[in-house]
Amino acid sequence: MRGPKPPLVELNDEERQGLEVVVRRHTIAQQVAMRARIILAAADGFNNAQTARLLGVDINTVRLWRNRWLGLQAVRLDDLSIEERLTDAPRPGAPRRITSEQECQIVALACEAPSLSERPISQWTGREIADEIVRRGIVDQISPRHASRLLKRGASNRTRYAIG
Repeated sequence: MRGPKPPLVELNDEERQGLEVVVRRHTIAQQVAMRARIILAAADGFNNAQTARLLGVDINTVRLWRNRWLGLQAVRLDDLSIEERLTDAPRPGAPRRITSEQECQIVALACEAPSLSERPISQWTGREIADEIVRRGIVDQISPRHASRLLKRGASNRTRYAIG
C-alpha cells in the first residue's frame, strides 16, 4: 500500500549550487555530503523510498533530512549556510565539565603507585583517587563514583587499542 507523497523540495539556483559544491568538496564530512545528496535527490523529484534505495540509506534518514531542510528553507542563506543546515542539531544535556586534558591527567595519576602520593594503600580506590585529583588541583570537585567511571572508561579504551 502506498503512503502519502512526501513534501516537494524546491531549490533556487543558489541552494542547488551550494549543495552541489558540498557534495563535491573533499574536505567535508561524509555524513554532510550524504545529506546534501538526499536534498538534491528530493529536489529532482525522487520520493523517500527511491532516495533511500538510490543512496543506500535508511528511509527514516531521508525523511528526517527532507523535513529538516524544508523547515530551515525559510531562513536566508546569509543567516544559515548550507553546511549549517546539514549539520546535526545540538545534543541535549549539560556540557562537559572535565576536559580531555584533565581526563588524561586523571588516567596518568591512576597509573602511578599510590605510595608516590604518600597514600598508605596498595591500590587506588574511587574515594582515594577522587581525593588525590582534587588535592592536585586537576579539577575542583569530583565524586568517587565519577572518578571510578572515568578510569574504567579509560581502561576499556586502552584495552581495545592494545588488542585491536
